[in-house]
Amino acid sequence: MHRRHLLKAMGALALCPFCTTGSLAAEGPQWSYEGDTGPDKWGSLGGEGNVCATGTQQSPVDISGSVRALQPRLDVDWAQRANTIVNNGHTIQLGFTDGGTLRTGPEIYRLKQFHFHRPSEHTIDGRRAAMEVHFVHEGEGGTLGVVGVLMREGRPNRVFSRIVETMPAKEGSPVPADPGIDPFGLLPIGGAYFRYAGSLTTPPCAETVAWMVLVRPLEVAAADIDAFAKLFPNNARPVQKLNRRFLLRS
Repeated sequence: MHRRHLLKAMGALALCPFCTTGSLAAEGPQWSYEGDTGPDKWGSLGGEGNVCATGTQQSPVDISGSVRALQPRLDVDWAQRANTIVNNGHTIQLGFTDGGTLRTGPEIYRLKQFHFHRPSEHTIDGRRAAMEVHFVHEGEGGTLGVVGVLMREGRPNRVFSRIVETMPAKEGSPVPADPGIDPFGLLPIGGAYFRYAGSLTTPPCAETVAWMVLVRPLEVAAADIDAFAKLFPNNARPVQKLNRRFLLRS
């Protein structure tokens, strides 16, 4: 495949790495979080641009030993409601027709979707949180900016509770999302974040992601975590080697 066409295909996969509809997803290899198609087998599943086993900047990682550095603030200007919600067999995902923007210094990304993992994929000093939400943004040239928010048991969160109440119990096509699902409601107070260069956390594990993991976690109700866990008891990729990358903290 011509390099330009390959990058275009990888970009399409990256924007919706969990999608179950559309030609790209239909042609891709089947994968899961356990057994013969689990994370330790992703690198042998084939498919264009699959670097799950050979990449050197894979995600998630354990966040420890970060270096304080002057980083641009995260300027979030998102749409205040999601358009669709879907159980795609790997997670619950909320999609946007026009999700608004994330600006970080000169970089501008557009919000495409957000989805959830249980337990958290990133760890802090070796410890996992109960869950993690990823806000996936598209930048220029197929690059991605993903904001990760760790989620811990605590006070109920109105937006997450609404998602849990309306999430499809079975895998299927996207349906209209509840108009009360505002992504801003899933952001904790405070803008400090960790940043590093990484990858998608699902096949093809493309190393096209600028990761921004917020320092402060989001509190959500234990009952809502349990409800999500009934659908997805474990949909988190194991931690990957940091190798020679920098972990920066704003």
